[in-house]
Amino acid sequence: MVRSRRWLFPVAAVTVVAAGGVAVGVAQASNPITVSGAETAPPWPVPAVADRPERARLAGLTNVWGEDLAMHVHAHLSITVDGEAVTLPGDIGHDSGTKFAAPLHTHDTSGIVHVESPRREVFALGQLFTEWDVHLDATSVGDLGDGDGRRLTSFVDGSRWAGDPADIRLRDFEDVALVVGPADEAATAPPAFRWPDDYR
Repeated sequence: MVRSRRWLFPVAAVTVVAAGGVAVGVAQASNPITVSGAETAPPWPVPAVADRPERARLAGLTNVWGEDLAMHVHAHLSITVDGEAVTLPGDIGHDSGTKFAAPLHTHDTSGIVHVESPRREVFALGQLFTEWDVHLDATSVGDLGDGDGRRLTSFVDGSRWAGDPADIRLRDFEDVALVVGPADEAATAPPAFRWPDDYR
């Protein structure tokens, strides 16, 4: 099954107050962002080269290959299911052979998401998942989560994210973790990502 709806913008910065009164500086859409992606089990492969421009278009993104950049930041995404890491594939939204690069893309399997744009804009995690063709909403990723005895818990920089992870704004050196585990167990954030020196 594939869920597909129109993107709703704009995205604006807010402050979310987590349980216990801890303020977490985050950003989310003023209207929900709905991912267009398949509800399937991992591993989730990178879309075929020929499909990547259309996946980007569905995410509201265009080809920025070769354009001068006004924005170049990096975020990190990790996904764990029942304690096992799920690989974020390289070349989501990117292909050097056809000179295609969406503003959100990956180069390798490190989990690093490149945010490169000729304009300073707000980009959200849900756009990356639409490019990847993997379903994401407040309760599930792919076909995992709501309804199968598991629960999806999201973290931003180690703090629990209270809303739909599709709405998470991607900021420089932000560490996003999606954790899927038994619904009757409390999830914990994974260790912080250690950025390679050449990104600092």
